[in-house]
Amino acid sequence: MDPNVITHQRLTDRKRLAVISAATEEFLAAGFDATSMDRIAARANVSKRTVYNHFPSKEVLFAAILQQLWNASHMGDAPSYRADQPLRVQLLELLSRKLRLMNGDAFLSLARVAIAAGIHSPERARDMVARMSEREEDLTVWIRAASADGRLKTSDPVFASQQLQGLVKSFAFWPQVTMGQPPLSKAEQKKVAESAADMFLARYE
Repeated sequence: MDPNVITHQRLTDRKRLAVISAATEEFLAAGFDATSMDRIAARANVSKRTVYNHFPSKEVLFAAILQQLWNASHMGDAPSYRADQPLRVQLLELLSRKLRLMNGDAFLSLARVAIAAGIHSPERARDMVARMSEREEDLTVWIRAASADGRLKTSDPVFASQQLQGLVKSFAFWPQVTMGQPPLSKAEQKKVAESAADMFLARYE
């Protein structure tokens, strides 16, 4: 590949990361509505045009930040369904990944920003959810594969996934976001993951 192309790509990637970092700081400091693309560009030390070249709207940028947090909370891609492994072992691995994300201060703070923005604009909230759901959620993919293999009994993997996530979020997300409760300890995360997995498998295995 042409060295000039590689250099340009690296510069582009650095600018994109700078925009995401600046936007994260702005959203946390000022909230969604008060944050502007102008302020983000100034904090990132790039032109407003550069910001729009990477992210055509504030909603797209916010969804990208949440997606980056999700990606950064794991090492590599989520484990895929494995036919030769116990379901409980695999499920606990997936739930532990999710709990690590929801235990992060940055994620919880941005979740509060997103919820506040969504309350003022239900249409914006729907847009954010749609952008975050463009790639099917890891648990849904896993449930769909296990169901296709005949090891789970559900005709609606999306519903089953939401049900399972609800079990986890009732302890590890909503109390922290809405009531200011402290993040769960590692022992508490383990307890929540095991209990949710056992309840889920009792219903669907």
